[in-house]
Amino acid sequence: MFSDELENIPWEETTKTIYAKTAADVERAIQKSKNQLSVDDFMALISPAAEPYLEQMAQLGRDYTQMRFGKTISMYVPLYLTNSCMNSCVYCGFQHSNPIKRIILTEEEIMNELEAIKEIGPFQNLLLVTGENPREAGVDYLDKAIRLAKPMFNNLSIEVMPLSAEEYSQLTEAGLFGVVCFQETYNKARYNVYHPRGMKSKFDWRVNGFDRMGQAGVHKVGMGVLIGLEDWRTDVSMLAYHLRYMQKNYWKTKYSVNFPRMRPSENGHFQPNVIMTDKEYVQLMLAFRMFDHDVDISVSTRENKEFRNNIIPLGVTSMSAGSKTDPGGYATYPQALEQFAVSDERTPQTVEDDIRKNGYEVVWKDWDGCLQNDFAQNQLNPPLL
Repeated sequence: MFSDELENIPWEETTKTIYAKTAADVERAIQKSKNQLSVDDFMALISPAAEPYLEQMAQLGRDYTQMRFGKTISMYVPLYLTNSCMNSCVYCGFQHSNPIKRIILTEEEIMNELEAIKEIGPFQNLLLVTGENPREAGVDYLDKAIRLAKPMFNNLSIEVMPLSAEEYSQLTEAGLFGVVCFQETYNKARYNVYHPRGMKSKFDWRVNGFDRMGQAGVHKVGMGVLIGLEDWRTDVSMLAYHLRYMQKNYWKTKYSVNFPRMRPSENGHFQPNVIMTDKEYVQLMLAFRMFDHDVDISVSTRENKEFRNNIIPLGVTSMSAGSKTDPGGYATYPQALEQFAVSDERTPQTVEDDIRKNGYEVVWKDWDGCLQNDFAQNQLNPPLL
């Protein structure tokens, strides 16, 4: 399990290593970037020493992305099923102690939301999102939601509480394609400062959830940290270690990464400890593309339209559009509390038009159902040779 690996990667020493990187370390990493880089090389590329090299990194990031993905941006849309949550994350509007109306969409309401999403754009990539309330919106609830959405969407992913390997397998059989989970921060010593109560307070259960996804044969795993809690350079270095571990142990799985920058929550009490500038965000994205040419880099509507338009040629491969971050926000409960503030409120059509103006093509559908079914069948019955 990755929690065992993490015990051998001290947080403080990693931080010192990053900030001790020199121009020579950066140049060495750039020269090696045609091939697979080490996490130590990645640290050089995200270090302050790499800032003078951003233009060179941008050229390489663009080239590596186009070699692997072409000039395409894949589109997805989230559907929040519930804001009911038993956790007490200090930065989240859905936290248990926040006195808001709790909503759990019924099957009829889910269908209304699915139909409303189809009205705003030709999406085939749907991300189902919940708070963490396994008693009222657990695996069986998710199973039903996936089966309702499957006839309308080719690619179904979830962003929910960490599950057991058996539960991931159950949802895969129902039609699940991918799982997105944010570790939030890899700083175990301070993790419970931000997650004091609820199942999310259990660091090892969460960080080892990615192993359970791999064991269950989930086709695609989305990983990430929440920028704003701890030193971002150290956190994303831990993420890089984690990605390499997953690729080594679960090599059939595909991976994506996301680096959401913290936005104000409804309670208004928590302010980010770390502010990442736009320039630093670009540096991180370029460094990750040079670190791994195949990983999907996703950017959500947390970022504003100008920034999202500007980073299209720099390594991003998937974007959300038209997002509502409140349960039932597309049709049923349009005034419910959002989990986070959406900064890019363009319609999917406008996002597509702007992507095309950058010379890129929009991909609404990534995988045919037959490919997903073949993968699931191979996991259950692997070929003998």
